[in-house]
Amino acid sequence: MSIFITPQTRVLVQGITGSFGARHTQLSLAYGTQIVAGVTPGKGEQVFDGKVPIFDTVGEAVKQTGATVSAIFVPPPFAADAILEGVDAGLDLVVCITEAFRSMTWSKSNGRWKEKKRG
Repeated sequence: MSIFITPQTRVLVQGITGSFGARHTQLSLAYGTQIVAGVTPGKGEQVFDGKVPIFDTVGEAVKQTGATVSAIFVPPPFAADAILEGVDAGLDLVVCITEAFRSMTWSKSNGRWKEKKRG
C-alpha cells in the first residue's frame, strides 16, 4: 500500500466554506491533519474556525502556505475546474470528494494531470 500523506503533509481544502467541506475540515483538524489553507473564490482574507486562512485561489494558497495536497469538496459542476486549478498550482496530490462526478470529466482532468507531470 502506498502512503501519499504523512502527519507533516500540508493540506488545503477547496470548498472549505460549504457545509460538506467545513464539516470535513473540522474533523480533519480534530484528527490532527495539518490543514494550512482553505480556498473559496470570493471569500479570501477570511479565517475558518479561527485557525485556517481562506484564499480566493489555489495558487495563492500554495504560495502563501506551502500546501502540497488538496482535498476538494465542491459541487459536481465545479469539480473539474477545482482539480485543474490544483494541477496548475503544482500540487503533488489532489483528492476530489464529489458525488456524481462524470467519468468523462474525470478522464479530461486526469489527462491534464499526466501532461503537467511529464513536463
